[in-house]
Amino acid sequence: MNRQEFYDGKMFDAYRYLGAHKEGDRIRFVTYAPKASKISVIGEFNGWKEEFFEKDGQSGFFQFVSDQAREGQMYKYCIYGPDGKMQEHCDPYGFEMELRPGACSIIRELGNYEFHDRSWMEKRSVGICEAVNIYEMHMGSWKMNPEDENGWYHYDEIAEMLIPYLKKNHYTHVELMPLSEHPFDGSWGYQNTGFFAPTKRYGTPDQLMKFVDLLHQADIGVIMDFVPVHFAVDGYGLKLYDGTPLYEYDNRDTGESEWGSCNFIHSRREVQCFLQSAANYWLEEYHFDGIRMDAVSRLIYWQGDENRGVNDTAIKFLKDFNLGLKQRHPTAMLIAEDSTSYPGVTAPIWKGGLGFDYKWDLGWMHDTLEYFQTAPEYRSRDYHKLTFSMMYFWKEHYMLEFCHDEVVHGKATILQKMYGDYEDKFPQARAMYLYMMMHPGKKLNFMGNEFGQLREWTEKQEQDWMILKYPIHDAFHRYMIKLNDIYRKEKELHYDYDSENFKWLDCHQEERCIYAVGRVSENRMLAGIFNFSDQEQEDYELEIPGEWQQEILLHTDWMDYGGEVEKGKENCSLSVKKHQSKLTITLPRYSGIFIALTRKE
Repeated sequence: MNRQEFYDGKMFDAYRYLGAHKEGDRIRFVTYAPKASKISVIGEFNGWKEEFFEKDGQSGFFQFVSDQAREGQMYKYCIYGPDGKMQEHCDPYGFEMELRPGACSIIRELGNYEFHDRSWMEKRSVGICEAVNIYEMHMGSWKMNPEDENGWYHYDEIAEMLIPYLKKNHYTHVELMPLSEHPFDGSWGYQNTGFFAPTKRYGTPDQLMKFVDLLHQADIGVIMDFVPVHFAVDGYGLKLYDGTPLYEYDNRDTGESEWGSCNFIHSRREVQCFLQSAANYWLEEYHFDGIRMDAVSRLIYWQGDENRGVNDTAIKFLKDFNLGLKQRHPTAMLIAEDSTSYPGVTAPIWKGGLGFDYKWDLGWMHDTLEYFQTAPEYRSRDYHKLTFSMMYFWKEHYMLEFCHDEVVHGKATILQKMYGDYEDKFPQARAMYLYMMMHPGKKLNFMGNEFGQLREWTEKQEQDWMILKYPIHDAFHRYMIKLNDIYRKEKELHYDYDSENFKWLDCHQEERCIYAVGRVSENRMLAGIFNFSDQEQEDYELEIPGEWQQEILLHTDWMDYGGEVEKGKENCSLSVKKHQSKLTITLPRYSGIFIALTRKE
């Protein structure tokens, strides 16, 4: 181990040295706890009786070599602080842990699983000019196992069910809520104790590797949520690891998060190495295709509050973190969940940016959902909530998302947010999702949204699959499948960050709540025309320079998908004069039409 690299905060593979590692027939345990007075290890291999580490001078490192320890056995560290008080801890760099409420680490050697995804890894890309349509899911509540007391399937069992579903629904990637080990199911994985240990809830490290491998073989990318801001307060975790605040701040004002967890102190070099190594670990050892970094605003600003000012040391950490990951994994996606207007989040490091590939567009999400929650008589007033996003869109590489946070804690599901009675919610949701696909930005949708889930999500209950027996939900699901299929096939929808690719064809129909959007290539344009009012809009006319011919790709009100318009009778005509074309359309209430226009020879 290059200790100077560790002390300088530049290490991205500290997990190769720290933790428990096999050396021939022995196991070497190494931990870093500079203020500890002494450390011992207890485990299945020594009858849970303390065996003491050697302290490596003043370096802060402690190590112990066991002749008895074997892979698969549980262990803990007994760490005595400078005051002599002892606290049992799991191994911060442990590769596996026992199932909660147990808190032991498990000796596990990496490299036993053989991946078969070379073809995927060689062709993988960040996808800036490609279709990126992400299915966000919580591993334990997508489907539940009736034969398991907790309802959990193993990682590889989930893969067998998930792959055909993702393929049928035309998703390009799946994003998993955090899988790092965590003590409380209700934290959804956002308060970790084992940053290098995949949660035991769904199986072993090898089973998770197989999950990723199988999805790659099916041409599906896998992204995981990563939590670099805070950690769980449980005594066996990182809190007061060497008897003093080592990973966290030593004062409550900055040390405690709004969730009651401990904030990482990103100015400390050992913390930088820990988080950098953890992110690299998931990309390197598990072949994840990217990380979505949680709560980036809490790194940019102190406690996420702009009034407290920029956290310069955390900003520097972010830049070094992203630069180091990109040097090692240039085709892995780095995605920021950031609600601030801090500039350059997706700009390259060499341009002074933070170096992310994408940033969640939380402003777009909130404005869009608020618009569709509003009664139709007020939508003229709020008309430009839907145009505002394009005033700032070109500043970052934005990703559009309807994520898990929007379907919990009394917020209602995406379908339920639509204004009005039950029957009126479906046409609005169909039109809104077409608008989402027409709007620049890569896409993300949380599980259950795709078939119109009505119950708020909880980690305790699987998705309401039985709802698909109702024709209106089945029709909505088939509509979403068709929409996703069109998105994957139509190249004009993939050049999200080229300003020449997007045009407002009409964004000044405030009284009629009509919008027209174009996605443009050299000889082709995809046009989306929407009526978000509760009144039919007759004979709407849209003039488009040039001579075009049309093909209707999708109508949100087709009978096939629960609407009232017969396919082929959309009341949409195109007249062409010299260098000018005119669409004349009757738009049903709460509807959208998706048209491919091709230049005439």
